[in-house]
Amino acid sequence: MNCPSKATLPAALSLAGTFLCATVMLSATRLLAEVSPKIAVQSGLPMATYHAEGSQIYQCERVSEKGLEWQARELIATLISDGETVGRQYSGQHWGHVDPGIFRWEHRDGSGVQAKVAASVAAAASDDVPWLRLHVTSQNGDGALYGVTAVQRINTRGGTVGGPCDQAGDYRSVPYSADYVFWRED
Repeated sequence: MNCPSKATLPAALSLAGTFLCATVMLSATRLLAEVSPKIAVQSGLPMATYHAEGSQIYQCERVSEKGLEWQARELIATLISDGETVGRQYSGQHWGHVDPGIFRWEHRDGSGVQAKVAASVAAAASDDVPWLRLHVTSQNGDGALYGVTAVQRINTRGGTVGGPCDQAGDYRSVPYSADYVFWRED
């Protein structure tokens, strides 16, 4: 029976780790190849990409003399990786109101980040929410999201409200999906 020596195991594990890292980077590079320069992250490395499935929530509000319009209120989504739920994403909440320009992500390991929109570009279809580059403003925990400095929202589907806004105070939930790419400085 031929058994590998103890010295070859660390080398094999190192090679496997290098291959995995290269595969993740190649996948992220392909995913980001179509990103507009306006939302490109200028420095750092993509450390994780999670798919999100959720809803964009709108509220019918009076907007000056224009009458009633749908206004973004908040969003909520499940973060998914390899078919497993790894966290959640939602809008930033403040006392008395929700700020739709602030996003939060929580990983199941307890780490989390909060970010604000830095740049936006239109999505491919008019009923898809925009693609975004977000600047991280705070973080907590030392898990998977530790060290994240920027986040991109790409590959969006749905999430844009349509139809009349007839009654102030009404809500409408619109399904959406997106991919979120989490970046860390080198």
